[in-house]
Amino acid sequence: MGTLLIHHAAVLVTMDTERREIQEGGLFIRDGVIEQVGPAAALPVTADEVLNLSGYIVFPGLVNTHHHLYQTLTRAVPAAQDANLFHWLKTLYPIWARLTPEAIRVSTLVGLAELALSGCTTAFDHLYVFPNGCRLDDEIEAARDIGVRLHAARGSMSLGESQGGLPPDRCVEAEDFNPDYS
Repeated sequence: MGTLLIHHAAVLVTMDTERREIQEGGLFIRDGVIEQVGPAAALPVTADEVLNLSGYIVFPGLVNTHHHLYQTLTRAVPAAQDANLFHWLKTLYPIWARLTPEAIRVSTLVGLAELALSGCTTAFDHLYVFPNGCRLDDEIEAARDIGVRLHAARGSMSLGESQGGLPPDRCVEAEDFNPDYS
C-alpha cells in the first residue's frame, strides 16, 4: 500500500482521549495504518502520496451501524409515505420481491455513495430479501467498487408469508441456508 501524507489541514479533529483539534494538522499513514498524527511541521515531509488539505477540515469517518441499502431504490413510493412500519413493509415487499442482482448492485452503489458524501467510511448493512437470484455477494462486490468499508449480513427475515412472516416467500432464505462458495 505504501505511505500517505495528509498535511496542512486547517483543522485535524482527532477524537482521541483529549479530543484534540490540531490547527495546520495532518497524519502519516503506512500500509493503511495511521502512524503519526500532529501538526504538519512535525510530520514526515515525503510519502508515496501527498495530499495538501489547506482550507479543509479532517475528521474521523462516521460509522453507520444499521442500514438496508436495497431500500435506497424505494424511498419515494407514494403509498409507503407517512405510513406505520407494517403498512410500509406490506406496501414495499411486493416491489422488493422484484429486485434483481443488478438492482442490489445499483442500490448499494447509490446508498454507499450517499453515505460517503456525508462522511461515513464504514457501514453495516442487513440485506434480507433474496429474490430472483439476488445474493449478498452482489452487495459486497458493489461495495468494493465504492471503497467504503462494508460489513454485510444476511438480515433477520427468514419466515415468508406462508409461515406467518411479512415478506413474500420468494424473498426469504432459510436460516440454515449456506451458499456454496467453492
